[in-house]
Amino acid sequence: MRIAIVTDAWSPQVNGVVRTLQAVRGELERLGHDVLVVSPDLFRSLPCPTYPEIRLAFASTARVGEMLETFGAQAVHLATEGPVCLAARRWCLARDFPFTTAYHTQFPDYVAARTGVSPDWVWRYIRWFHGPAQAILAATPSIAATLRGRGLTRLRHWGRGVDLALFGKVTPDPAIRALALANPGPIQLYVGRVAVEKNVAAFLANGHPGSKVVVGDGPALAQLQARFPTAHFLGAKFGADLAAAYAAADVLVFPSRTDTFGLVMIEAMASGTPVAAYPVTGPVDVLTPAVGAMDEDLAAAIAAALTRDRTACAAYGAGFSWTASARQFLAALVPAVDDAIAA
Repeated sequence: MRIAIVTDAWSPQVNGVVRTLQAVRGELERLGHDVLVVSPDLFRSLPCPTYPEIRLAFASTARVGEMLETFGAQAVHLATEGPVCLAARRWCLARDFPFTTAYHTQFPDYVAARTGVSPDWVWRYIRWFHGPAQAILAATPSIAATLRGRGLTRLRHWGRGVDLALFGKVTPDPAIRALALANPGPIQLYVGRVAVEKNVAAFLANGHPGSKVVVGDGPALAQLQARFPTAHFLGAKFGADLAAAYAAADVLVFPSRTDTFGLVMIEAMASGTPVAAYPVTGPVDVLTPAVGAMDEDLAAAIAAALTRDRTACAAYGAGFSWTASARQFLAALVPAVDDAIAA
């Protein structure tokens, strides 16, 4: 099948959406499908206000449509709600071309956190954008329930995976483990964007003793470095360096209240590291009492997570497969031709 994935989130952005799309594209190609990614780097763009790491592309319907036609797309998936996908959406609707969408991020909550705009206003846009889709892909039952409560009912499950050739296969980062010798333990790790919607300050302010390590970058980095001078900010890490950071930590702390899944949680667990989180969408669908802990008191969640068995965490994390994720993605696609090849 010739599959077009249209997205406003792509490299060099570093986030769960990009990593998910890249992993699934690789699996689709391995399964024999042709994949076109229509992304912001193919167009002129400008930095997003308040978040310059994200580029807003000047993508016209004509140009995006030309890409889809030249490729001969048999199925179109719109991954995000930004300008590139809006152009593809207009092209599909004008030609009665079926498409799927995905709800990757709590977009209404993100906008509210950055602008003060009521999430209800943003939900009007979300309903409008996703309404015509033949299927809306949701990562967890909680997100599906949220979308259903907002009147979006054409829902399909699309889970996430772990690169098991990487996570759990490398030795712990010696620099991070050295922190355990020179500073109070345990090593509490945060991995992800350093941005207001990720609630990183709640992690850094939690009262559980130990050393707090932040792996990631983002617009709130300088502010948090100034506010929490005893924390260790290591910048973004990728590949084996990221896997080694997970392996070196005693606990991954996931303080976000706005994520739809939380890819870093299953990567940490595949590395043998338990997870502490709030009992909110994302963690409630991913964590079990054997591999993590959830509590409205984040320090209490950390204390409980530290008692979990690392072998059990690794075994649980190994159950998340990108191959299974790609097959779920394929099952939701709506081919535009009768002879489209089924996975």
